[in-house]
Amino acid sequence: MDKRIYGLENEYGLLYQPKGRRVLLVEKVIWYLFNALNPVACSSNLFLDNGARVYQESGSHPEYSTPECDNLLDLVAYDKAGERILENALFSAEQELRKDGFPGEIFIFKNNTDSKGSSYGCHENYLVSRKVQLWVFLEALYPFLVTRQIFAGSGKVYRGPDGARFHLSQRAQHIYQKISDSTTNSRPMISTRDEPHADPEKFRRLHIIVGDSNMSEFTTYLKVGTTALVIRMIEDGFLGRDLELEDSIRALREISMDLTLRRKVRLRNGREWTALEIQREYLNAAESYFSSRTPDPAVKDVLTKWALALDRLEEEPSLLRREIDWIAKWGLIADYMSERGCTMDDPRIWMIDLQYHDIKRNRGLYYLLERRERMERMLVEDTVIRSMKVPPQSTRAKIRGDFIKFAREHNKTYSVDWCSIKLGGFEDRIIYCLDPFKASDKRVERLMASSTAVSIAPVCSV
Repeated sequence: MDKRIYGLENEYGLLYQPKGRRVLLVEKVIWYLFNALNPVACSSNLFLDNGARVYQESGSHPEYSTPECDNLLDLVAYDKAGERILENALFSAEQELRKDGFPGEIFIFKNNTDSKGSSYGCHENYLVSRKVQLWVFLEALYPFLVTRQIFAGSGKVYRGPDGARFHLSQRAQHIYQKISDSTTNSRPMISTRDEPHADPEKFRRLHIIVGDSNMSEFTTYLKVGTTALVIRMIEDGFLGRDLELEDSIRALREISMDLTLRRKVRLRNGREWTALEIQREYLNAAESYFSSRTPDPAVKDVLTKWALALDRLEEEPSLLRREIDWIAKWGLIADYMSERGCTMDDPRIWMIDLQYHDIKRNRGLYYLLERRERMERMLVEDTVIRSMKVPPQSTRAKIRGDFIKFAREHNKTYSVDWCSIKLGGFEDRIIYCLDPFKASDKRVERLMASSTAVSIAPVCSV
């Protein structure tokens, strides 16, 4: 597929710190958060004006799913818009908590682990051709997904029997299987649950759940962009199985624990390669694949950034301190330990690790670096702000976002999900939109134009 639909789902960590003796369970705090997102009809499952979805995941985690995007920069923008939407809700929720006698601070973290050792995910979605058997994608993707953490990881301080140490990835230590239809109990690299949210005869949704949540726009762009190129080569039958790993899960963890990037992992054919060497093979394959084609500017840009990242990782990872999450975070930690003369076991190091992911921009350490122009941005802030309210203009998300805006402005009851739209209580007014590439639908336009639904308070459900 030359053109593809992308989506990101981020589960956020939630913490409430009371000021005073009155405490409140986080299960109650999240209610305030969702009430701030939609005060008219508080629900823990909402589709928004920008076409995205925000809902409560198990464990009282707010989860934000981007709308369908057909280009990488849109995806990065709508992923960042999710941070801003939750940040705004945080401010409103704190105000309501104070009114109800619960003064305190809400913390929302775009990360993947909590202090109890629990893990929650960042899920990547790629629309792929149904013509290619799923196992073909899986076998060719595993080595890439295992090794891409050298540029896609967010970094994590883990405490083990020998003390604390820094890992490249937050998720690597929590993945137990290569595939499963579950995303929680077994924690696979790839979920095989077949929910295409599109025409099931033509498409499947490749659901990758091994990756970290990223603060860096550059890291998100490179993570999804390189994965999309590998998927495209697999669809065309261009990649073989020469890089198949002997033990993907063990390799995933071993690579994550090696900051030198020199750790070799064993391939099924008996060879031993580093993550950098395996990534080089994928990059070389991509350059060969597109040398006989005419890549668009977006593909060229991903190839250029991929090559630059691997070159700098090989030369000196700190050269990517402005671009890559784990390197930026490790730089903060290393600098602090050097200045204070402390070790990795110091509780303040754990706070740095966590505060890097705080989405409140006047408090989070990632945003401190950004304000000091020490992080590379892919977007201007105006684009992110616009993405909070306006859906992508070239995918199905535009139909959904425009419809939601119409229903709210006209005080209509409605119900939407990824593939359907319903206005009022009329069963015959359910419209199914199975083409995610289609940004307009005459049926929906006629429905809005001729709507006679009773004007009552709007609700939104799946």
